[in-house]
Amino acid sequence: MIYKIGLFLAANPFDGGAFQYSQAMLEAVSALKSKEFKVVAGYRCGLWLEKILEKDLMPLKLSYNLSGRIGARRISGMLPMKLWRMFSPFFHPMVRKMLRQKCNLWVFPAQDSWTYLIPVRSIGTIYDLMHRYERQFPEVSARKQFEIREKHYRNMCRWSKGILVDSNVGKKHVLECYPINPAKIHVLPFAAPSYIHKAIAPNTSTNYPGLPEKYFFYPAQFWKHKNHASLLYAIAALKSEINDIKFVFVGSQKNGYESTIALAKNLDLMNNIIILGYIPDSEISALYQGARALIMPTFFGPTNIPPLEAMAAGCPVAVSDIYGMREQLGTAALYFNPASITEIRNIMKLLWLDDTICKKLSQKGLAQSAKLDQTGFNKKLAQILRNMLKMRQISANATLK
Repeated sequence: MIYKIGLFLAANPFDGGAFQYSQAMLEAVSALKSKEFKVVAGYRCGLWLEKILEKDLMPLKLSYNLSGRIGARRISGMLPMKLWRMFSPFFHPMVRKMLRQKCNLWVFPAQDSWTYLIPVRSIGTIYDLMHRYERQFPEVSARKQFEIREKHYRNMCRWSKGILVDSNVGKKHVLECYPINPAKIHVLPFAAPSYIHKAIAPNTSTNYPGLPEKYFFYPAQFWKHKNHASLLYAIAALKSEINDIKFVFVGSQKNGYESTIALAKNLDLMNNIIILGYIPDSEISALYQGARALIMPTFFGPTNIPPLEAMAAGCPVAVSDIYGMREQLGTAALYFNPASITEIRNIMKLLWLDDTICKKLSQKGLAQSAKLDQTGFNKKLAQILRNMLKMRQISANATLK
């Protein structure tokens, strides 16, 4: 029997990790064996079409006008989810279009609400439940964000036939927070994005002429939980010993951007930091390769993608000692308390001055990266899909008997 799989691509480049994860998922479904699977890739953003055609998959344009989007939100908010899923095929064009594909399973990699708003057999994704574990940050609690996220994840656990998580810690979090059968949760660790390996040797001086020869690197959107502030305080604490220390930041402006700039000015660090803004995938590898180390003081987990990018590029890694980071990186990284300025400062000093430590971390990182590559991701996803579809077949046969 050949199973038909649908992939729902809704993320865009400014969505950060969701876009990177969606690319990994596109690559994984394109690697499914043609004797077992047929794949259709639904997309809402035009930039996905070229990527889908490159993988020789069947594209399915999924779009509707603004009035349709507004109407869908209003109606889905008014109707109980069970009734929405029952009646939406009668009036929602995107729902009808997806149902006509008659897929055995749809994969939703961007943890968006369409995972359960579309009445199809779905496997959803939960990156994290940090609104439960790090509620002090406004991006997950202010303006009813906590309530919105709670409703969202409860619906996902209720209506999805399967849930993908990044780690065993991620699985533990879901089980702690929501009533769900543990068998529905599948651990699929993040993989180093393939574009890291495709990049040519670093040539950062061409595109970024002001880039220093030696610098630390932190690619992260400027959310408050990304903890740029602690890095700045640590740089200020180290500056008296290492006056030429440099830090390169990349990422879109979010709710922590203005306060980060204000703090950098207040600490007289504007000559020690370079902010490049959003950087396309094609250029990020060179920035990793040119960096002294990735230093990532985020408060959010369970795991993260940038350390995987860094390791694959041979860049030493130092990260927050939180949640599932040790599960993800093992001995291939240095760890610190993200709330401790002293620990961050000491890690920075060690990595800035000790060539031997950097070399060892680079070697360990490359070895760890090989365990968490796209090929392994592809195989694990294929096995998860097989297990889900076989379980469905067994259930259907049992019902017939």
